[in-house]
Amino acid sequence: MAGIGRFGKFGGIFVPETLMPALEELQAAFSKYSKDKAFNRELDYLLKEYAGRPTPLTFADNLSKIVGAKVYLKREDLLHTGAHKLNNALGQALLAKRMKKSRLIAETGAGQHGTAVATAGAKLKFKTEIFMGEVDIERQKPNVFRMKLQGAKVVPVSSGGKTLKDAINECLRDWVASSGYTHYLLGSALGPHPFPGMVAHFQSVIGKEARRQILKAEGRLPDSVVACVGGGSNSIGIFREFLKDKKVGLLGVEAGGLGIETGKHAARFADKKLGRPGVIHGTYTYVLQDKFGQIYNTHSVSAGLDYSAVGPEHSLLKEAGRAKYSYATDRQALNAFKVLSEEEGIIPALESAHAVAYLLNHKNEFKGKTVVLNLSGRGDKDIFHAAKQLGEEI
Repeated sequence: MAGIGRFGKFGGIFVPETLMPALEELQAAFSKYSKDKAFNRELDYLLKEYAGRPTPLTFADNLSKIVGAKVYLKREDLLHTGAHKLNNALGQALLAKRMKKSRLIAETGAGQHGTAVATAGAKLKFKTEIFMGEVDIERQKPNVFRMKLQGAKVVPVSSGGKTLKDAINECLRDWVASSGYTHYLLGSALGPHPFPGMVAHFQSVIGKEARRQILKAEGRLPDSVVACVGGGSNSIGIFREFLKDKKVGLLGVEAGGLGIETGKHAARFADKKLGRPGVIHGTYTYVLQDKFGQIYNTHSVSAGLDYSAVGPEHSLLKEAGRAKYSYATDRQALNAFKVLSEEEGIIPALESAHAVAYLLNHKNEFKGKTVVLNLSGRGDKDIFHAAKQLGEEI
């Protein structure tokens, strides 16, 4: 399978030989069923009648006045389970059904992907186990409870930084031993082929809807599409539909944490010293790493952005200059979390708040323009963590 699944020089398959049969089986199934009419009819039905698609495109009039631009929010926060993650979870779970698997495993950081997998597992009757770093379990308690309530087992991960990277490691170890009856439902557009392309395919529904909706609302395409970037699934989901429209600027916002100069962040592109191409979790992409090539531990107020690497398609878009990537710090994201709540009555996920923060902190860049911002998830899961960060007692 050498050369398959590349995005320019990025992507590919860098896994132990024991995982190759599982990846080849998955690639064959995805290639077959992604074009299968019955499969797509069943997925479309679930997305519409169970998950609640299409999600609205909301004109944010109050935020627009503050930014000085026409800002539209693609409301993935209104999808069932509260985030875009369910698009991919339902797609892969249906695929696992076709592959005759009986068990789903998944990793999660913010808990939104874990919740989506637990939901899909309950609906489609899988035994489901979610691997989650102990640090993330502590800051995402509401989602941990939601997963358990839906019958999933939450497996604490105590290795490394006890966050998303370490949860992915544990998932891969489990999958090596259980791939005969288990599907690893990877949550973002990263990992070995076919995961990056497959996740982007299942998330492309976001961009397809957004394109139709902004054309209906404005009679034209937006000047900019903005989204937060952790692994990169919500952003690649909306970016893909606009890639050929060169006049539409694409902007990904990473987690700047405590500031690039501190080294305590998850900004793979912004930190020229720590962020450079390397191999992690089966793919070649931009990775935060020390001078010895060891994976660098990250920091972000947002569990969903707290990942050392980024999906390989984003690395290609960055190097090709088709998308621009910047960052927002923890402090800026927390401020945006409050601003969107107060001005629009919408509590964003801390992940999405990074994208809002970029608009608030770069108003001149967007003055007089039309912007579509992908609000990838809602902030209910973050209220206890955000309150603590803001010095509030609840």
